[in-house]
Amino acid sequence: MKHVIIPALLAGAICLPVSGADWPQYRGPNHDGTSPEKIPTTWPASGLRQVWKTPLNNGFSSFTLGDGKVYTQVTRDFDGGNQETCLALDAATGKELWAVPMGVGSSKYDDGGKSGASGNDGGDGARSTPTYDDGKVYVYSSQLLLKCLNASDGKLVWSCDLLKEHAGKNIRWESAASPLIDGDLLFVECGGAGQALVAFDKKDGHVVWQGQDDGLTQSTPVAATILGQRQVIFFTSRGLVSVAPKTGAVLWRFPFPANGVSAASPVVAGDIVYVTKSYGVGSAACKITKTDGAYAATQMWKVGPDESNQWSTPVVLNGYLYGLFGQAKFGAAPLDCVDLATGAIKWSKPNFGPGGINLVDGNLLVLSDAGDLVLVKATPDAYTELARSHVLAGKCWNSVALSNGRIYARSTREGVSLDMEAIR
Repeated sequence: MKHVIIPALLAGAICLPVSGADWPQYRGPNHDGTSPEKIPTTWPASGLRQVWKTPLNNGFSSFTLGDGKVYTQVTRDFDGGNQETCLALDAATGKELWAVPMGVGSSKYDDGGKSGASGNDGGDGARSTPTYDDGKVYVYSSQLLLKCLNASDGKLVWSCDLLKEHAGKNIRWESAASPLIDGDLLFVECGGAGQALVAFDKKDGHVVWQGQDDGLTQSTPVAATILGQRQVIFFTSRGLVSVAPKTGAVLWRFPFPANGVSAASPVVAGDIVYVTKSYGVGSAACKITKTDGAYAATQMWKVGPDESNQWSTPVVLNGYLYGLFGQAKFGAAPLDCVDLATGAIKWSKPNFGPGGINLVDGNLLVLSDAGDLVLVKATPDAYTELARSHVLAGKCWNSVALSNGRIYARSTREGVSLDMEAIR
């Protein structure tokens, strides 16, 4: 472990609390794609008012927000090679404030950004989304290098190369997982034997616990409270594994074999957990029970690969999943409503592609892979489109961020901020 510790006085000056309006990690404060923001349901033909738009070269990383800044990753030329680079932009203007290369040499993605018949071959690049917490930004590269940076200036606080220090084993198209913070701990998976799952102290980077032998996937873990127990749920090559956050003790497992290309996160709704994997696997839901202190996960239903989420994680409301489904359909992939209790499809609307989806103000905010932002009523009765606007050029294989009345969205070519409180 390499450490670069900043003076205590400076650390105290920049460690600002996260406000309720921040979007500090991938898919929001609770990593469930849900926002408390308000959004108008009627947009003029010109769409939501654009606050700023800025060029952003290759990357599938989403936006996160904290300390008045927007964070993301791009792939940029440093020292003669393409390196994944963490950026901080001014949230009000989109102006770049600092850029920090991950420093692991040229990144290679095995043509992971090719989209075939969709025609949207808009680039490739960094996959992981930075996490903001208490004046720090945590970045996990596709090559399993974890860095903690100062949010104020991007200076290094601590780092860990999990390939070297934890026997990490990467996968085809490399890691896309983002760091998860819950309390004082930061969680990642790296696939190392006996140390596949790792929890770090977020402040100084020391290892709190490590364990298990599961292979890596591209899925970001989630933290949830199920049956009164706080837990962190990883989606590994073996399936779901839930652990006690402070110790790493396994609480339950749900076998769901998957190769590494599994980017969607688990979805938790009460005592039900949904898991999905394209490329020949499918989707399933399991029910978590507890008897005499022991947990168990029992399959409720399972469907085939055509009813799976390729890499976009669904949202859930009132017992229904809403997500972008369909294996390798790219631009034709539909937005579906699925009964979480049975797996039955209630309705399906084609031609969204594997973009991103959020739940805001009781509605679905969907970003298509071609850059259309679409507002849809979150109801199982029928597909009801409320508003639509084309907002980005390039490929959008990520979800948007919502903070302080604004939408922050990006593609492999550009980023945009839109005002949800003022329409033009």
